[in-house]
Amino acid sequence: MRVSRRRFVQASAIAAASTMAPFSPLIGAAAADEASHGLSLFGDLKYGPGFAHFDYVDPAAPKGGLLRLATVDTYSTLNPFTLKGQSAAGAGLPFESLLEGSADEADAAYGLIARGVSLAPDRRSVRFLLRPEARWHDGMPITARDVAFSFEILTTEGHPAFANQLAGVDRVETAGEHDVTFHLADPDNRKLPLIVGGMSIVSEAYYRDRTFGETTMDPPLGSGPYRVGAVDPGRSITYERVPDHWGAALSLNVGRYNFDTIHYDYYRDRAVLVEALKAGEYDLHEEFTSKVWATQYDIPAVEEGWLVKDVLKDNTPSGVQAFFFNTRLSKFRDRRVREAFAYAFDFEWLNKNQFYGLYERMASYFENSELAARDLPSEAELALLEPHRGTVPEEVFTTPFVPPATDGSGNNRRNLRTARTLLKEAGWITQDGALVNGATGEPMTVEFLYFEPGFERIYAIFARSLERLGVGVTLRLVDGAQYEERLKTHDFEITTIRFVFSLSPGAELNSYFSSATVDQVGSFNIPGIKDPVVDALIADLAAATDRDSLIAAARALDRVLLWGHYMVPQWYKGLHHLVYWNKFARPAVKPRYARGVIDTWWVDREKDDALRAYRKGTA
Repeated sequence: MRVSRRRFVQASAIAAASTMAPFSPLIGAAAADEASHGLSLFGDLKYGPGFAHFDYVDPAAPKGGLLRLATVDTYSTLNPFTLKGQSAAGAGLPFESLLEGSADEADAAYGLIARGVSLAPDRRSVRFLLRPEARWHDGMPITARDVAFSFEILTTEGHPAFANQLAGVDRVETAGEHDVTFHLADPDNRKLPLIVGGMSIVSEAYYRDRTFGETTMDPPLGSGPYRVGAVDPGRSITYERVPDHWGAALSLNVGRYNFDTIHYDYYRDRAVLVEALKAGEYDLHEEFTSKVWATQYDIPAVEEGWLVKDVLKDNTPSGVQAFFFNTRLSKFRDRRVREAFAYAFDFEWLNKNQFYGLYERMASYFENSELAARDLPSEAELALLEPHRGTVPEEVFTTPFVPPATDGSGNNRRNLRTARTLLKEAGWITQDGALVNGATGEPMTVEFLYFEPGFERIYAIFARSLERLGVGVTLRLVDGAQYEERLKTHDFEITTIRFVFSLSPGAELNSYFSSATVDQVGSFNIPGIKDPVVDALIADLAAATDRDSLIAAARALDRVLLWGHYMVPQWYKGLHHLVYWNKFARPAVKPRYARGVIDTWWVDREKDDALRAYRKGTA
């Protein structure tokens, strides 16, 4: 099971717009008066100047056909860059950035709107030379003024994450139509040049008489391979491939974006969405619910091969999915209280009885990657952590983090005893079966906030364990819009969120964990972390000069976050479970760090014709 929230779909769009690939400190950047076709952060670029295409595409892939996708909830805006509203699925498709990462390299980006990029030797400026042929969908050229305007409007009227991630830019300077330089205030923020390169570019002329920060159902002007087509607000949205897209022949676009039309339908919940897939109302679905994967696709269409169940390896970090506490609330400020709640959660029983054993326990903010802290700290980690000894929990130095576990029998008495001890140490006692604050008499009550009905069974099981501790539990199911608003304003107690970070994270982690974002409306700092040690370790991570230094800093940060007990870890799987109607073809090589569906798949006309005949015969 995965938790999906529209705001974090929007957050993903923002992350894609501002980082677009996993980046880290630049290596081999061109001199200030030179320009490179791309940047590699930890070694040579895999693809040299003039490369024909990425290795994970089929350059002969035919164009055409329809890809029908689906999602849950609703949407209220076609602008993915602002705090207001819930952006439509796929809302980033019409937009492009200066640079774009390849999906088979962890640390590389190539020129898209920019034909070349150079980083000053002192790392205080990064210069982009634009392609003269780059065009908006209305045929007008993309200029350096558009780039400068994009930075200004995103950081002043866009989602707060843009201002946070681009805070190290001092000023932007244009020189003619195709030359723009970003002057950087902090050369130690080594990922910043690539964050700038990944910023989505919007049209200055288009927004001259429009308000950027408002919700809108007007299709925005973009420059990408797709433009917005039909719009049925809250119910569906269609994107159409731009037949004369200016960048179609670029080497990094060859073999990609093969569908003529991409259509998203919206459903009220995942149960209805799954039934719609089986009925043939859309084409492809990634299944995140283990029970559904194991039990609900035993149908003739699957047995006969018309509907395909497929498993693809996921080589990207799984991030962290967890029950997050709102530590802005006084009852959750004591770390021992939060740790006690973790002892009440019986993952092993859930995995055996409800998840069909398909999941592993999450035990890192960088799960499924080399950034996860597993063993005792290395010497490099200790060098970063020692200045904070006495400020962080001693376990950071002495004990690898492992979530509390059970034998899966459903008998969780031993862990509950530990939880009671922790709560007592934190000043909470039991009176008449209820857990109360020994000093104030305030009862311990919690509200679990969620918007997907399918998650209620998980909350109910967790709630029963907490009630055995004397905790008063309320399960609060709200609609997506209300959920969105309550999280924006930090009006929640416990909720489930999934954060996914890149293979090479940097200063963008400030948006999620830094003290500066605790009180920011719309902040991604959901748990309300306000810790100068976390701030310092994020700075260490952003300043890492090589891969080993980055790994050490990420693991040190991981340890401090984990032992802070800001969340109760849930689960993950390093696989993509796909279910799709058998109408597609795809390259022989899957991109290492992506599913590749929208990017590299295409409609096989013979399969599509056969599927149509099958459906006609079974109608």
